[in-house]
Amino acid sequence: MPDPTTINSMFARIAGRYDVGNRVLSGGLDLWWRHRLVRAMRLSQPAQVLDLATGSGDLAFAISRNILSAKKIIGMDFCQPMLDEAEAKQKAAKHGRYLNVTFSQGDGLNLPLPDAAFDAVSIAFGLRNMANRHRSLSEIHRVLRPGGRLYVLEFSQPDRWFRPIYLFYLRHILPVVAGLLCGDRKAYVYLNESIEAFPGREALSAEILRAGYTAVTATGLTFGAVALHEAVK
Repeated sequence: MPDPTTINSMFARIAGRYDVGNRVLSGGLDLWWRHRLVRAMRLSQPAQVLDLATGSGDLAFAISRNILSAKKIIGMDFCQPMLDEAEAKQKAAKHGRYLNVTFSQGDGLNLPLPDAAFDAVSIAFGLRNMANRHRSLSEIHRVLRPGGRLYVLEFSQPDRWFRPIYLFYLRHILPVVAGLLCGDRKAYVYLNESIEAFPGREALSAEILRAGYTAVTATGLTFGAVALHEAVK
């Protein structure tokens, strides 16, 4: 499992170039992947939303723009430099935008939040970095209201035919390009290794069920390289 101190330090180092790295390394697909999560969440019309491992806030802002029922959105992350980037983007936005979004520092393994406080919790590309996935999923379950929904967007194990292409990109291209863009090749070597070690859709669905959720569904995106999991408390 990832070491929290190491992960925090890594994200602090790349915070200022995180968004550029995401756009370039995913070929812009990260925007579409988040759109798919927002589209799914919109069907449940949540009023109170927690975006965990919010990073630089892209998903929290997308929820604010596209889900009118979301009266309060909390973007939470344990890395303060990432939250600084999110708050800077919020301040730079046009007047009147994202007023329903607030950012707060917090540990995904011990959320500083009350029980049954949220209609929906999202976590995009953050569950992989939790030191204990079961504990994090259980904490999310605690802060969800009965009937509330969990949305997990995460890298997954790609379709068999696509796997050799994908692994070549992860191992040989991504670290080099990331090193040039972000000045921290080591951080993206970790990204490659953590993606390869992460469970596929069926295995992660089973983990979500063990944490107490029901009605778990998983949708593969981009030839299965990414998956959107949805579940109900």
